[in-house]
Amino acid sequence: MGPVGPGEPGRAGGLRGTAGPGGPQGPDRPGSAQDEVSGGPPRIPLPRSSVEDTGLPLPTPVPTPAPEPLVLDHRVLESLLGAWALAACSAQETAAVEEHLGECGSCADEALRLREAVGLLHPPETLDLDPALRTRVLEGCLGRRPPRIPVPDWAAPYDAETARLDALLQDIGDAEWHTPVRLRWFDGEGPASRRTTVAGVIAHLITVDGLVAVALGLDDPLGTPPREATPAARTEAYWSASHFPHTRSVRGPWREQSHNLVRTVAFAGGGSGRLPVPYGAFELPLSDSMLDRAFECWVHAGDIAEAVDYPYDPPAPRHLHGMIDLAARMLPASLAERRRAGLSTAAPRHLVAAGAPGRSLRLEIEGSGGGEWLIPLDSPGAVASADHEVAHVALDGVEFCRLAAGHVSPEEAAAGQDGDREAIRDVLFAAASLSRM
Repeated sequence: MGPVGPGEPGRAGGLRGTAGPGGPQGPDRPGSAQDEVSGGPPRIPLPRSSVEDTGLPLPTPVPTPAPEPLVLDHRVLESLLGAWALAACSAQETAAVEEHLGECGSCADEALRLREAVGLLHPPETLDLDPALRTRVLEGCLGRRPPRIPVPDWAAPYDAETARLDALLQDIGDAEWHTPVRLRWFDGEGPASRRTTVAGVIAHLITVDGLVAVALGLDDPLGTPPREATPAARTEAYWSASHFPHTRSVRGPWREQSHNLVRTVAFAGGGSGRLPVPYGAFELPLSDSMLDRAFECWVHAGDIAEAVDYPYDPPAPRHLHGMIDLAARMLPASLAERRRAGLSTAAPRHLVAAGAPGRSLRLEIEGSGGGEWLIPLDSPGAVASADHEVAHVALDGVEFCRLAAGHVSPEEAAAGQDGDREAIRDVLFAAASLSRM
């Protein structure tokens, strides 16, 4: 017969033996209470019932007494101020120091100075690298040891902007390459856009940079280019040739192509800047084309950064100045093109012979990379002249670039204006018309 359960009457104290069929066990039965006295096997206590099992109320917990506060003299408390400022004291030491600071003015002043010093040791900084860090490091290195084959000054903005975009692409995850991005530009009459992804934007840059590559004798990323050599047609052809959506694998070809372009122009030397680069309806010399590619790289890097919520700063001031200068030099041709297309609100007021001074607009660009440019209004061949100034426009440098990129409409451009309103409107619309996909 097995042992009796713990809930039976008279058995809560422990196992007292087994009861035979004849009644209570006798004094000389195995397992009796006398076995303990006589050196027999000890009793094994049964597990007690918990209070919860029996339904009885839980016992009131005994509160833990609070630790006794430290009693320290002034000299010891003063020596703890440095550790307190660094948050290196124990809880009791911290309480003792803070109680003392409410009573001792000299220690309170010293504690304040120490806390301010600790704040200087650990300034809050962003984890993102300064975008100008690469430029400063390269300048320091090149100042100590000039390059045997330097990159021409007009190619330096492209080198810097592709490096900055490459750093952004390195930081984004695989899924973010499929983030929607909307390419925006101004088609002459109003805003236009095209939806793609982060990977699609890099594919677009590959195809348009390919125009420079072909001019330099490098391989065309399209293989067989379309009949129409415009950037938009090349981009559509590249997108259509892919059977699957582009992924982060597009970064490798773009990165290799940009390195090859910089390397090739460096070996070709500064004289190669006059080499023509066709864009379909127009062409640019290589020096201006590299500035154009640097500008578009920065603009589309900003599009990508906005889509993936990534901070992105404008280019270095001297590079930004070069991009603004290129746009300002292209404005007279853009004005003439809009007149030929019937998009200008006013015809030229005077016929001006090539090389002669004519009506001019003063374009003032404020902020980093800014300056002043005189824009001839009546003919691309006319010479701008301060004596014939009829209007004045002032714009922030980044705002002007956003206008030239088609990211802000001429009506929305925050411009200070003075003088001939029709001339100002024509110039703002001509600036927006510089944009393209």
